[in-house]
Amino acid sequence: MIHPIEYRYGSPEMKQIFEEGQKLQYYLDAEAALAEAHARLGHIPEKEAQKIRNAATIEKVSLERVKEIEVRTKHDMMAVAEALSEASESGYVHMGATSNDIVDCSNAIQLRKATQLVLRNVKELKRILADLAGTYKTLVCVGRTHGQHSVPTTYGMKFALYLDEMRRNNRRITSAYNHVYGKMSGAVGTMASFTDGPKIQDIVGEILGIPMAPISSQIVQRDTYAELLCSLAILASTLDKIATEVRNLQRTEINEVSEGFSKGQVGSSTMPHKKNPVTCEKTSGLARVIYSNVLPALQNNVLWHERDITNSSCERVILPETFVLIDEMLIGMKNVLENLVFHPENIERNLYLQRQSLAESVMIALTERGMPRQEAHAVLRGISMQENFVEAVKRDSQIREILSEEEIEDLLTPETYIGDSVAIVTRVLQQKDEF
Repeated sequence: MIHPIEYRYGSPEMKQIFEEGQKLQYYLDAEAALAEAHARLGHIPEKEAQKIRNAATIEKVSLERVKEIEVRTKHDMMAVAEALSEASESGYVHMGATSNDIVDCSNAIQLRKATQLVLRNVKELKRILADLAGTYKTLVCVGRTHGQHSVPTTYGMKFALYLDEMRRNNRRITSAYNHVYGKMSGAVGTMASFTDGPKIQDIVGEILGIPMAPISSQIVQRDTYAELLCSLAILASTLDKIATEVRNLQRTEINEVSEGFSKGQVGSSTMPHKKNPVTCEKTSGLARVIYSNVLPALQNNVLWHERDITNSSCERVILPETFVLIDEMLIGMKNVLENLVFHPENIERNLYLQRQSLAESVMIALTERGMPRQEAHAVLRGISMQENFVEAVKRDSQIREILSEEEIEDLLTPETYIGDSVAIVTRVLQQKDEF
């Protein structure tokens, strides 16, 4: 084994979809469907289609035999067709088809199965985020912009924001899934090699349970694959975003939330005290690989005339790699969020650490009482530069002319300045999920 997706990343369920023997079975399924379509339309005897169907299994057409033939033919699909002809003893295997009729039908089966698994994990992640948003919608924390303290927010806002984004990911991926097609249209898409070509294609799609491209060249157009990989890359960026937030919030000096740390887990081979956000770091690292696969997916849509095979070798790498890695990222993020550890004492400490973040609250109150907004901004900007912001606000003569000490204390209480955050989170949670 060479590539880490073979032994380190991804679920057995996702990896099985892209396993070499399983890929051969998809090819054989497409060949059997083609023979069945011919038989239904009276192009070949039913007994010949039955022979092909019976032989179209990896138990009867072994991967080893296909590879043995490929050494001679230097053509993988010709090797499959020859091995199936040999096993079935039928002269009607692959009748009228070009290689990519079989490849693209196989890809459609494969990519749709893999995308269904991604969407299942996305659905579970949405549930987890909704639970967290509801549970922590009133847990006030300091907001941060540019890495600096800003006005207060809530942890419910953080999770509801991710939930809303995850719903958009769900819509994008579902849309891309609906554009994953097979084809059975011959060498340049004209169906010239078939009698009743449109019917052949429809029957093959029906048997395999996949939609068929309304028009194609020698291949299904690769904008559809690019769309799918782009949507997965955007999903990866959401997971990367959540992971990065957890990593930052787990910093020793912040320490508001942290990844769960199991019994016996080791953070460092030399520093016994370490509890590192390793799953989040892995998530951010794998996202970089998925981002990099978008460019070749886009380039694969640009082929010479009715096609060349510059996309073929590339797709053998980027399709399984992207799906297995996004699967690993989804599994990891579900685990992180389900076992996320909160440190309320640190959340409160940071919230009250520098109450300059509430200067906006005082500024707005002064403006509402008649002080020009720009003047109020200048007053609070000057005060915020002083060492003890709260006491400086209480001592300022301009402010004390307008606000009482009790009003100032209330304005400088973070929990009172979260606006409509609870209502916003509630509204997000009440939105009907489209998928």
